[in-house]
Parts: sequence; structure tokens; C-alpha cells
Amino acid sequence: MNAEFYQYMKELHIFIESQAKKIKKLESSVTELQQEVANLKARPPVQVGNIEYKFDQLKVETLDGTLNIGLNPSDLEGITDFTVDNKNIQTPNNSSPKKLFKRSMEIENEVRDYLESQLPEIYQETKDKLQMTIDDAYYQFIREDILKQLPNRVQTHLSNLKDGERETDEHTKQIVVENMKKEIQQGVYLFLEQVHKQTGGGNK
Repeated sequence: MNAEFYQYMKELHIFIESQAKKIKKLESSVTELQQEVANLKARPPVQVGNIEYKFDQLKVETLDGTLNIGLNPSDLEGITDFTVDNKNIQTPNNSSPKKLFKRSMEIENEVRDYLESQLPEIYQETKDKLQMTIDDAYYQFIREDILKQLPNRVQTHLSNLKDGERETDEHTKQIVVENMKKEIQQGVYLFLEQVHKQTGGGNK
């Protein structure tokens, strides 16, 4: 009986020591966690500034719905004046803002079509005229630069029209389109001429 009791006490002692070690280890872990939490609380809050997204490489497979950027033509009904650069511009009684917006878009689209069909020929003819042999990367640069400037150039040409050139929307549109075609041709020539002067006509 004494031997059994002794064995029991020995095993109980071993068990208690094992539990004591586990408790000590847990206490140590709790202390470390408390210290980490205290350190995290002491850190200053993270402040995120402006986030800018660039969509140059965005590829759209399917586009559904309506994308509105800036003014929506349906929101222009009833508007009779705009304020641009702190200057008040009254719209003509026979030209609603919606019609003006539509006309600008039609002009821009027509000039885009002209670029797609005629710019390669204009570029090549200008190179031949200047006797240039340059990298065709210049063509892509010219094309993208013109497309980027289209909206502002359309508005500039519209604002520079004389009263006699505003008889009808169709007449106005054709004048602006023709003026922009001439401007594009002249712009390509002047740009390549400058490149020719800087590179000596070679592909440098």
C-alpha cells in the first residue's frame, strides 16, 4: 500500500511540475502579447494621401450602360448661360446647350475619322517633302498629341468663328472641321520640320 501511495505522489508531483511549466510559459506569452499591443497603440495613425489611378493600360472587352464624363447632354436642358474662366457666356436663343454640346461632339468625331484615315498619308507625304528618314515612333507621338488636344481645339475654333460663319449648325460644323484639317496638316509639317532641323533629317 505504501509503495502504491508513494508512486501516486511521485506521478502527481511530476504532473504538477509539468502544469507549472506550462502556466509559466503561457504567462510569458501573455506578457509578450501585451507588450506588442501596447507598442501598436503607441504608433501614430496611418494617413493615406490622395490615391491616383492610371488607366492607360485598361482594356475593355465589353462595355454596357452609360458613361458620363463632365456634362451629360440630358442635364443641359434649360441652361441658358455658362461661366468659363470667370466670364459669363450667353447661349443663343436658337441654340440650346444640348445642341451646342452635340455639335462639338460631332465635330470632334469627324476630325477623329479624318485622323484615322488621312494622318498616315499626311505624315508620309510630309516626310517625303522634307526628305526625312526618321523612326515611325514620331507618328504615334503626333497622333496621340493631336487626339489629346482635340476637345480644346474644337472649342477654340468655335469661339473664334465670325458671326457670318454661324448661319446654321451644319455650316458652322463644316467650317470648323475644315479649319482643323488645315491646322493638323500645318502642325504636322511644322513639327517634322523642327525635328528635321534638330536631327539633320536622320533617325537620331
